[in-house]
Amino acid sequence: MDEIQEYLKKGAVVIDVRTVAEYADGHVEGSHNIVLDTIPHNVEKIKAFGKPIIAVCRSGARSGSATQFLNDEGLDVINGGPWQNVAQYVTE
Repeated sequence: MDEIQEYLKKGAVVIDVRTVAEYADGHVEGSHNIVLDTIPHNVEKIKAFGKPIIAVCRSGARSGSATQFLNDEGLDVINGGPWQNVAQYVTE
């Protein structure tokens, strides 16, 4: 959890890799919904944020996959696990 707070302090962008329907049921305020299967097609968009990334999903499995892929693409990404882990630290 400390790592999540550190990344948020650095201005990290939260990417939620769940489905659109899951995202609609609840998500981190200000997060971006980029479904896991579309991550490879959105690498340039994600790089354009120019900030560290926190990937989230329902349980941490899909965000783990996204984290590994994006790290391999040279991005600074951590797995935030379930979106609620990050939501508790975000206030807008």
